[in-house]
Amino acid sequence: MSKPEFVESLNCRKLSCPLPILKTKKAIDKLEVGQVLEMVATDPGSLPDVTAWARQTQHKLVHHEKQNDEFYFYIEKTH
Repeated sequence: MSKPEFVESLNCRKLSCPLPILKTKKAIDKLEVGQVLEMVATDPGSLPDVTAWARQTQHKLVHHEKQNDEFYFYIEKTH
């Protein structure tokens, strides 16, 4: 699958939990419903953290992938 189109990219490289989630929440809050945020992290714990956060907040994790040591997340604001 190719990367989804996104309106904003958030660099969370070299940040540890909980900072990637906190920054993601702030960035999502600024978007309009239906817009997609790209978040890039290097913390291996970000995969379960972002997955759980998206499920709990009911935002849609459209796509995620790992490239080398970086994790790319595409999150659609749903409400």
